[in-house]
Amino acid sequence: MQGYSLLIFQGALITIGLAIASLVVAVLLGVVCALGKLSHLKSLRLICQIYTSVIRGVPDLVLMMLIFFGLQFAVNNITDFFNADIIEVNPFVAGILTLGFIYGAYFTETFRGAYQAVSKNTLNAAVALGFNQMQVFRYVMFPLMMRFALPGMANNWLIILKATALVSLLGLFDLVKATKTVGEATYQPLFFALIAAAFYLLFTTISILVLNWLDRRYSVGLTKAKS
Repeated sequence: MQGYSLLIFQGALITIGLAIASLVVAVLLGVVCALGKLSHLKSLRLICQIYTSVIRGVPDLVLMMLIFFGLQFAVNNITDFFNADIIEVNPFVAGILTLGFIYGAYFTETFRGAYQAVSKNTLNAAVALGFNQMQVFRYVMFPLMMRFALPGMANNWLIILKATALVSLLGLFDLVKATKTVGEATYQPLFFALIAAAFYLLFTTISILVLNWLDRRYSVGLTKAKS
């Protein structure tokens, strides 16, 4: 690694931090928009429908550039209006907001489908047993929703994890940027590209193990019920 190990590990930490933070934003936005699409308000349903349709219809890289540069443009306009110093948008924060906004559209459909997959009769039965609304959500709705949503959530998480590589184009010194810089400095771009690929493979392998554990956790009793 020729003394570049620390630089690459720092880039790897930035990448995994970016992915996790983006996941949180995407999940929160997905929950809100899923509820919006299931709302009785036509205007709210329309807004959420436009959001998911546009985001899923435009390539991620194009959206990243539009959101990142659009955010910087908006900040510049605000500083110009107040005659303040120019503020540079932090690439890490911009990356979180961009990835979260993009993949929030995919999580919206995941959560909407999971909510609709839960049987209303099951919820009514819980109410008949004397559960209040919080207990129905905690002990019935949420576990069943997770059972239906987990495959889509797992797929979206792995896509977000790999999509962090695109954020390096916005100036973030992540794993891809670090290995690219080191590869150019040492004239060994292929070797350090393989290092980056190995890190991503490690991240996805750990993620798959965790996701398999979650799948087993939320599928408790399902196998017995089927048998």
